[in-house]
Amino acid sequence: MTVQTVRERYAARAAEYTALLGAVDLLAEQDRELIAQWAATVDGPVVDAGCGPGHWTQFLHERGAEVIGIDLVPEFVDDATRRFPEVGFRVGELASLPVADASLGGLLAWFSVIHTEPDGVPAILDEFARCLRPGATLLLGFFEGALVEPFDHAVVTAWFWPVDQMQAALRAAGFEIVETRTRIDPGVRPLASILARRRDA
Repeated sequence: MTVQTVRERYAARAAEYTALLGAVDLLAEQDRELIAQWAATVDGPVVDAGCGPGHWTQFLHERGAEVIGIDLVPEFVDDATRRFPEVGFRVGELASLPVADASLGGLLAWFSVIHTEPDGVPAILDEFARCLRPGATLLLGFFEGALVEPFDHAVVTAWFWPVDQMQAALRAAGFEIVETRTRIDPGVRPLASILARRRDA
């Protein structure tokens, strides 16, 4: 599955996706609490990588973060710019973010790597590490499973990851694991998040 395929599938359903999921009030309270807690610890610029409709970017902005949202889908970026004009949004790919080396204090990747085939995830984690200052943090959300395996997501194929394998991939990219959380909400696939810190070079 190519990046172009993911872009096209989300572009075709961007308005629908935004209506269903494009406001943080529509999402789990636990996610709001976790991301707010993380934002309070971040020192320096933040990127919301794979920002989609921009709701988490706006959420971070409201909490004082110097944040920009970056997404693969121009339709999402255009809509987010209209809805949240005080926040910056740009089109970009996870594996080549338009960000200078070691320039970020934090990076949010909230369920944005889920459509990347497993052999492409290490390059994205390497890119996240490139963008973060030593000591800066990444908050990564993904679907947890017993195996690295695909499933039929509503928009385009996504992947489950076992927590230990995602942790290993993060360590290989230059991160140390700070905290891991998992949960199962009614009617939702198992969820996981990892807070990781960029190791000193």
